[in-house]
Amino acid sequence: MSERKVLNKYFPPDFDPSKIPRRKLPKDQQHKVRLMTPFSMQCTICGEYVYKGKKFNARKERVDGENYLGIQVFRFYIRCPRCSGEITFKTDPKNADYVAEHGAQRNFEPWRDDGDATEAEKAERAQQEENNPMAALENRTLDSKREMDILDALDEIRMRNAKNERVDSDGVLQNIILTGIEERELAKRLQEEEDDRLAQSIFHSADGQSVKRI
Repeated sequence: MSERKVLNKYFPPDFDPSKIPRRKLPKDQQHKVRLMTPFSMQCTICGEYVYKGKKFNARKERVDGENYLGIQVFRFYIRCPRCSGEITFKTDPKNADYVAEHGAQRNFEPWRDDGDATEAEKAERAQQEENNPMAALENRTLDSKREMDILDALDEIRMRNAKNERVDSDGVLQNIILTGIEERELAKRLQEEEDDRLAQSIFHSADGQSVKRI
């Protein structure tokens, strides 16, 4: 059994790797892979919801003629767990994401709409600044003020952290020890006073005179 796991294999002296025939595999060959769904989706056939992270045995293939800056696009095939309908999605290297292609639709994701709204606001602002120089000046002033506020807040955080780092650990421990000693002495003194009051209440009569013990 251990011979199967060795790293060094024996090669005879007359071994010639160029004589080994190489298989010619088609470019559109599909490979079986194990993956998790990269986004939540809903099957368009039966309406079944497939949550993000569900594991599937999938088929993977290269998409001919589709790439982004030399990065190859891949397509994945999975089956709906309810109706066994085929679902396909592709990689999207431009946006570092995946795209639902067939058999399912992507569920609503609010942060995507926020990103689209941000892009629309940036485009609108650029157009406004191009047409109105005063608006561009006001926007730059607001941006510089916001940056100054952020830098001031960061400086305050750094100063607070530096102050916390300069705290003497020995001094802190000494203060804790002294506080504990004072608390124990106070508790002892209070207990002695309580014992004295109890003794006086026992060994004195109702009119305040001492009771003689036999």
